Amino acid sequence: MADKKISDAELEILEVLWEAGEALNANEVRLRLNVKKDWERTTVLTLIRRLLDKGVIAQEKREVYYYMPCVERGDYVKEETRNFLNKFFKGNARNLAAALIEDEDLSREDIEELRAYFQDSFK
Repeated sequence: MADKKISDAELEILEVLWEAGEALNANEVRLRLNVKKDWERTTVLTLIRRLLDKGVIAQEKREVYYYMPCVERGDYVKEETRNFLNKFFKGNARNLAAALIEDEDLSREDIEELRAYFQDSFK
């Protein structure tokens, strides 16, 4: 999947499928999306087709086609995080943390939570 860029709109389709935890047909995807978006049926079908072409989702023929993700959300997030780190911070998480601290995006409380997390993670 590393060479298959997922657009923000395609990601919204994936999020619906991940959240559902079961295969959905295009109409079910659209109904769940329409809580936030007002996308036409053709838009949803186009995005589904793109995801199928990229091999990120699979389809199963029943009375209509049902779609399910081929990648777990956690795996996708890990890969995108790695890509982000490599692209903007030369693969160095310390550079990312430094940028967040320098821009004051992390509060002292955030930093303490991260410190506790890292200490617990490496015991």
